[in-house]
Amino acid sequence: MNGPHDLGGQMGFGPVAPEPDEPVFHADWERRALGVTIATGAFGAWTIDESRHARESLHPATYYAASYYEIWIRALETLLERHGFVSADELAAGHGIWPGVTPKRVLHKDDVAAVLSRGGPCDRELAAAPRFAPGARVRTINEHPSGHTRLPRYARGKTGVVEAVRDGFVFPDTNAHGKGENPQRVYTICFEGTELWGQGADPALTVSIDAWESYLEQA
Repeated sequence: MNGPHDLGGQMGFGPVAPEPDEPVFHADWERRALGVTIATGAFGAWTIDESRHARESLHPATYYAASYYEIWIRALETLLERHGFVSADELAAGHGIWPGVTPKRVLHKDDVAAVLSRGGPCDRELAAAPRFAPGARVRTINEHPSGHTRLPRYARGKTGVVEAVRDGFVFPDTNAHGKGENPQRVYTICFEGTELWGQGADPALTVSIDAWESYLEQA
């Protein structure tokens, strides 16, 4: 979806200003926000793609006014309510009122290190051969779905070159909405800066993105 998160190439937001020597957490509540997000994600009720979609679905006024971990917590509220772990009146009250759904699994503190080191691999075996070979000229599809997509807005309807052929990975566009993993091959596509940003772009600039196979067509 064309949500507030998709800012590549958008004007009026000012320069990117990295914070020198930025700490991992600016406050204790941010550390707790990360911990709560990981712990509830371990419930097994939603996927990483659904959680990303919950963040990008926040109202733009809310999204732009929030810090990084505020966005995580606001989206987490949506996920917890959607899956029956909390209710709207509990969120408003700030404490539990109803029993709620019982999680399929619970992350215990002694298991955290092992769970984090294992991660959540999204690579999948594919039987089909790649449709595109390195060096092929391809064009990205130009569509603006209402649901989740990993094809950034600035790279839609653009022509580039296949830089590398990757393995199969879970397709986030369906996985975010409970419609299955539907794994597809991923390709690294290299675009000229002028193709993405127009004649005023730095002619020496190139941008590479990873794109699922269904995002691409032969140029």
